Amino acid sequence: MTGAAGLIGRYLRDLLPEAYPKLRLSDIADLGEARPGEELDRTDLRDRAAVDKMVQGVDGIIHLGGIPGKHTWDDISAINIEGTRNVLEAAREHGVKRIVFASSNHAIGFYPRDQRIDHTAAPLPDSRYGVSKAAGEALCAMYAYRHAIGALVIRIGHVNLRPKEDRHLAIWQSPRDLLQLVRIGLDRPGLRHEVVYGVSDNQRSWWDNANAVRLGYRPVDRSEDYASSVTAGAPQSCAADEAIVGKYQGGFYCVLP
Repeated sequence: MTGAAGLIGRYLRDLLPEAYPKLRLSDIADLGEARPGEELDRTDLRDRAAVDKMVQGVDGIIHLGGIPGKHTWDDISAINIEGTRNVLEAAREHGVKRIVFASSNHAIGFYPRDQRIDHTAAPLPDSRYGVSKAAGEALCAMYAYRHAIGALVIRIGHVNLRPKEDRHLAIWQSPRDLLQLVRIGLDRPGLRHEVVYGVSDNQRSWWDNANAVRLGYRPVDRSEDYASSVTAGAPQSCAADEAIVGKYQGGFYCVLP
């Protein structure tokens, strides 16, 4: 699992051992001490030779590694796009048969909130980060069809123990629901290339996740259970920005400089 030191990586690190007793965890950030069954790795995804070594001997890859937000195009391109290509190319060379790719709601962030979309929705990225995730989706498709690496692309909403603001009521996913999708991506027989949404059973969701259900996803958590305690999202810097942020699914990413 790349990006293992990030928030989602930390949640999955706690949950994955129930299904996968041997894990190789990679991040350039500190991963602390290895737990039973873990191998820790400090690979920089931009280093093709190091990525090659990282991938040797693994059966499947959960690719979370990348940088979000306000980073420069050069950094996002090098880490998120070239880094993903490095992971997929190493997987091809070493015969890895499955990859779960952490895409993002920001790959489709410029769809309006009043438009419900499904897994067939084409990318409509809201930022440089969203572009990098759309590129990662395309790379997964190519490697799935050209090199027979089974790929599950998860357009992740917001993973946390509970939703914290109004936008999360549409896009929140609990860690244990995400784990379900990861296990589908790694274990479901016959999976070739699929796109699903990383979202729990949310009444207010902007996404039709029927494709995930078709693959066996049965979310157990709902954002509505927390609706009464969720706070409104923080106001943006100007009225024009607020109008954009409130209209589109990507929220404040739609106005990032």
